[in-house]
Amino acid sequence: MDEVGLGKVLQRARQRAGLTQQQLCQQSDLSYSTLAKIERGAIKAPSIFTIQRIADALGTDLNELLGSFGTGARKPAKQTAKSGVKFVYFDINGCMVRFFHRAFTKLAHDTGASASLIETTFWHYNDAVCRGEMTLAEFNASLASRLGIAEIDWQTYYLDAVDPIQEIREVAAWAHEHFKIGLLSNIMPGFIDAMLERDLLPALAYDVVVDSSQVGAIKPEAEIYAIAAQKANVDPSQILLIDDSRTNLMAAERAGWHVLWFDDYRPDESVTRIRQALEF
Repeated sequence: MDEVGLGKVLQRARQRAGLTQQQLCQQSDLSYSTLAKIERGAIKAPSIFTIQRIADALGTDLNELLGSFGTGARKPAKQTAKSGVKFVYFDINGCMVRFFHRAFTKLAHDTGASASLIETTFWHYNDAVCRGEMTLAEFNASLASRLGIAEIDWQTYYLDAVDPIQEIREVAAWAHEHFKIGLLSNIMPGFIDAMLERDLLPALAYDVVVDSSQVGAIKPEAEIYAIAAQKANVDPSQILLIDDSRTNLMAAERAGWHVLWFDDYRPDESVTRIRQALEF
């Protein structure tokens, strides 16, 4: 069983036990970040001792846990939508969470710098950090220098500013039951794990996570869509991208994907359109 398969096994076992990730973390004395990474297959060969702690917390024998839910168990069949979609990619900023513009206001208040200077400086470097060409430490140092302060931790400002969009969390969980799903985001290094740890993103066993800072490309560049399609392991015509940027969606459409614009000001309407697009 590979890491992703093991993660799905443990997630199903937890769900059948009626436990949230937070509850299982408390009972097994694991950090939320560790459990979330295991369930989405992001930890290569997790320790057998860690898996044993999870089994103990679930009140089951290790062999029974892996035997009952292992590779020999029948996996729930994934659906194909009437449109032909088999794989759904969700954007993060403006889709999974409301965007972080209020972080600029908070930073301006804390530093005395103008909000316009902060935002201009941020966007000057943002693409380079999200593409992995600049480290987060280098970004923090550059931003602090432009603002005339000693140091800054942008990740903290970001995490404190974003709000999860409950409607998309619910439809993502529904989509996960019926389709393969993934995250496809222009994002800074380490932010996805930090967001999962804070429960800012749905803690699902994502089939694929395309983190721009890890793959070295950002939307709307053609390269990131090619990488994402390869990782999804389906034909581009079988992929749906849900994103709040029309530029990103047009690029995905040129790559042969299905696309759906998400409006975080009207999430209910957007969720209805997602369910309609995924009818099977």
